[in-house]
Amino acid sequence: MTYRYHPIGAKPINLGQDKRAAIQKVLDLNGASNDAGTIEELWRTYQTMPQWKRLGERTKEDYAKYSVPLLAVMGKVSARLVRPADIARYLRVERADAPVRANREVALLSNLMTVAVERGDIDVNPCKQVKRNLERLRTEAPEPESFAAFIAWLTAQGSQRQVIALMAEFAAMAGSRRIEFLHLTLPQIDSIAGEIRTTRAKQHGGSTRVESISITPKMEDLVRRLRALPRPDTCLHVFTTRDGNPYTDTGFASTWQRSMAKALEEKVITRRFTFRDLRAYYTTQHKAQYGELPELHADVKTTARVYDRSRVSERKGLS
Repeated sequence: MTYRYHPIGAKPINLGQDKRAAIQKVLDLNGASNDAGTIEELWRTYQTMPQWKRLGERTKEDYAKYSVPLLAVMGKVSARLVRPADIARYLRVERADAPVRANREVALLSNLMTVAVERGDIDVNPCKQVKRNLERLRTEAPEPESFAAFIAWLTAQGSQRQVIALMAEFAAMAGSRRIEFLHLTLPQIDSIAGEIRTTRAKQHGGSTRVESISITPKMEDLVRRLRALPRPDTCLHVFTTRDGNPYTDTGFASTWQRSMAKALEEKVITRRFTFRDLRAYYTTQHKAQYGELPELHADVKTTARVYDRSRVSERKGLS
């Protein structure tokens, strides 16, 4: 069975075999359609659901950014009409200039399509039938000499860049994500117990994973300098702005990018590295010092694949 629309005084329009899709097309033709079932409506619905509320604030912010180009292309389209070929075109053609970002946007689209499946709008999530763009993982971490030179230069730039330098040192020595220590407080640093307690940003299974970072002699020197930072008497945050407030993620990222650009311009360093690369720096140095990878993920294979930037593989020969 097929459906057709017969406008008065014009040729019939083929509407296909899907009754619901045919009705939607008729409504669209007559300007009487609401946006029920469109990607835009699914995005609004997704933000009211429990799975959205379980996401971290950083992830929500990222999804909001990913939604902008996605909705610009697909926002008005009904989920029932989106085919795997359309998603492949979005990845390879529409967003050819940003292939990695396109993968993130389609990951969001996949979540929206899952909502449509659960709601009964569609039977299959088309995103699961399309291969994502190839992503090349970063393969380098800053060398210790280059990192030390950058920290020394950053410390000499003024009080606020000194704070950024201390954040970079902490990330390089503890291996924590920025979001895990951006709002670190003094009570979390327990020199008597010899540990710094943070909460892992990416939780799985609904449980909260606390990380205990041992305070080595080198870390104790960093802790001493952190405690000596100027801050209001009532402030317990370790890393603060001139106003005594903790850094926002956006504010920190902006300062870091400007500092990195200036350091390259003044030839303090010869190659740019990201703040995330400091987690790789920690992993690589940890392996060199202790002979094993640190526990950064539930699966050590993930740590090895994403963060181990060792350039030499060592193994013993037969005796």
